Amino acid sequence: MTTTLPIAIIGGGPAGLAAAAQLVQYKQPFVLFEAGSGLGTHFLEYGHVRLFSTWRYNIDAASKALFKEHGIALPDPDRLPYGREIAQQYLQPLGQLPELEPFIHLNSRVVHVQRQGLDKMKTAGREEKPFELLIEIGSGERRTVLARAVIDATGTWQNPNPIVSGGVADKTSGLVDYGIPAILGEDQKHYENKRIAVVGSGHSALNSLLDLVGLKAAFPETQITWIVRKSSVEEALGGGDADQLPERGALGQRVKALLDAGQIDVLTSCFIQSAQLGNGLAILTAFRYGEELELGPFDRVIANTGSRPSFDFLREIRYAFDPASESVPALAPLIDPNVHSCGTVRPHGERELRQPEKNFYIIGAKSYGRAPTFLMATGFEQARSVVAHLSGDYEAAVRVELDLPETGVCSSRPLTFTIAGAGNNCC
Repeated sequence: MTTTLPIAIIGGGPAGLAAAAQLVQYKQPFVLFEAGSGLGTHFLEYGHVRLFSTWRYNIDAASKALFKEHGIALPDPDRLPYGREIAQQYLQPLGQLPELEPFIHLNSRVVHVQRQGLDKMKTAGREEKPFELLIEIGSGERRTVLARAVIDATGTWQNPNPIVSGGVADKTSGLVDYGIPAILGEDQKHYENKRIAVVGSGHSALNSLLDLVGLKAAFPETQITWIVRKSSVEEALGGGDADQLPERGALGQRVKALLDAGQIDVLTSCFIQSAQLGNGLAILTAFRYGEELELGPFDRVIANTGSRPSFDFLREIRYAFDPASESVPALAPLIDPNVHSCGTVRPHGERELRQPEKNFYIIGAKSYGRAPTFLMATGFEQARSVVAHLSGDYEAAVRVELDLPETGVCSSRPLTFTIAGAGNNCC
C-alpha cells in the first residue's frame, strides 16, 4: 500500500523545492507543505541582502531542466542575487510550473508526524506502516495526509539563537533584532544616530556591520560595537582572497578595512551572560578574560547569532541528532565549529543522512543543526541523492555530483587573514 503513496516534503525553501523537482524527474508522486503564504518566505525577510554565492550555485540541476523545458530563461550564472530574487526569480516561478503547483500546499503547517497508528515506542510492523502527517491549514482546520516517505526541509531560520551565551531566551522588549534588518531601508529609523551592538561573527554579522557603517556616513552620531565570542577578529573575517567565492572573502576584507579605520569598536572573547532590557535601553552583562563587565547602554542590539532546528513536530519519529550541534549525526565531525570554521564540507548524500526511521530524512540547513556556513548547493546535492534512493536509483544515490568552492581558511588549519594564497584546507 505504501508504495502508491506520495513522498511528503516539509518546507518550501531551496532544499524542499529541489527535492520536488528531482521527484518530478523520477516521475514520483509527492506533496509539499509550506507553512508560509508563499514559497521562499524566509528569503524575503532578508530580501535586501546580496548573497555571496552566484546564481551558478543557487539553482539545482533538476529545476534548471524544468525551466528550460518551459522556455523560462535562467538568470546570469555569474551574477550575485539578492535574497528577494531567490524567492521571486527562482522558488516562486518553479512552484508555479504545472508539474509542481498542484502538489504544493501553502499556509499548511505540519504539526505532527508519526507512523500510522503507532507511537515511536512500537517496533513490530513499523516499517510497513505509512507515515501520517497532521497538517494545520491557515484557517486553523487540521487534516491528515499519508505518505510513504518524509523529507524534512524546514530549515532553521525561524528559530534564531539568543544573544545570551548559555542559551537563555531573550526578553527582547523590541530592542533585539534578529536576522539581517534592512538598516539602509525600511528599518533605518531604528538605527539613525543610535548606539548599536552587533552580536555574532558569521556572514550575517558582517553584512549588518557594513550597512551600519554605510548609515553612519549619513548619520555620524551612530555608534557601532561588535561583540564576538571568538578570541581574535581574524577568525571571523574569513579567507579573503583565498576564498573561492570572491564575494564571501570580500565581506571580511571590507569589514577589516573599517576596523582598521576605527569605524567599528570590537570586543573579542566576549560571552554575554544576561541582558537587561527596558526603558528603551539594553544593558548587557558579559564575561571577558575571566572578568565580568557591563556593556552599553545600547539603543538597539542586532542578534546575528545563528539559528537552531526545531524537532517539535517529530516527537513520535525515530530521529537522531548530534548532542552538541543538533546536526544529522554523520555530519557532525565535518561541520563542528569547535573543530573547524570553514563551510567546505565533503559532498554527502542519502547514506550520511539516513535516520533510524526508515524513509525519513532531514535535509537542507536543518541537517546542519546549529552549525553555520551552510550553502544551498549542499542542500541540492542532499535532495538529489535522497530522492534517487527513494526512487530506487541506488547508483545515482551514492554518486557524488557536487564540487563546493572552498573558503580558503579553517580554524583547524588557521591562516593569517592577509595571506592571499593557501593550500587545500582541512575539508
